[in-house]
Amino acid sequence: MRLVIIFFVIINSICSTQAQELSPLQNKKGDFFMYWGWNRGSFSTSDIRFSGEDYDFTIEDAVAHDRQTPFNTNDYFHPLRITIPQFNARIGYFIRDNYTISFGADHMKYVVDSNQVVTINGYIQNSGTDYDGVYEDETVILASDLLLLEHTDGLNYINIECRRVDELIVFNKISFNLTEGVGLGMMIPKTNATLLNNPRHDEFHIAGYGLNAVIGLQMNLGKYFFILSELKGGFIQMPDIRTTLIPIDKASQHFFFSQANIVFGVRMNLL
Repeated sequence: MRLVIIFFVIINSICSTQAQELSPLQNKKGDFFMYWGWNRGSFSTSDIRFSGEDYDFTIEDAVAHDRQTPFNTNDYFHPLRITIPQFNARIGYFIRDNYTISFGADHMKYVVDSNQVVTINGYIQNSGTDYDGVYEDETVILASDLLLLEHTDGLNYINIECRRVDELIVFNKISFNLTEGVGLGMMIPKTNATLLNNPRHDEFHIAGYGLNAVIGLQMNLGKYFFILSELKGGFIQMPDIRTTLIPIDKASQHFFFSQANIVFGVRMNLL
């Protein structure tokens, strides 16, 4: 990771110097931009704690994956269905020639793998299932009658980012920029959870917060349009995940995430 960071710092320094030699930055201050695109995500393992009136237990090192919607024009391009796939949307403003502030939504999907073997600690009682008991470093299979957990409507990261933009090179009406930045925001998942056969809670809920860093390569097509490829990574902390219809029932977890994104955007001057 240190080598990767050093590599990006060196590349950024070289490219910034070359950009000044090749072509000065256009006057971008006051420009407005927006983009839409899609992501592919991955997640670290996570300890997930479940608590309620009759249980308090933790499953350790749970494995989860994203859920990519198979590509089809109806889901990806129909105006009423474009929020079904994993997507990234952002609107922003150049506060200086090479600095932006923006507001965005990263719609990820997080699915805990079913039937995986996990370690469990804690207790379950009065559940009416075969899982009542006290657990201390025991292993169980995450069967559907114990737990199904998905943030698939989704793992929504609503965030603010500050980014720097440096021009790399210009070819006639095509130019390339390097962009990097940091962000923070709220986690508002719509969690699909079935816990010990309880009816699921399925509403948007502020569950915690996230932090991220991002680096991207942007190709500008003329003055107004661009394509941006991003690598984004960060940390998610959710201490208040709703799991059932009973308000005191909740889950908590934290994990690291990464995204590979491709987005399409437009930029215009508002001054």
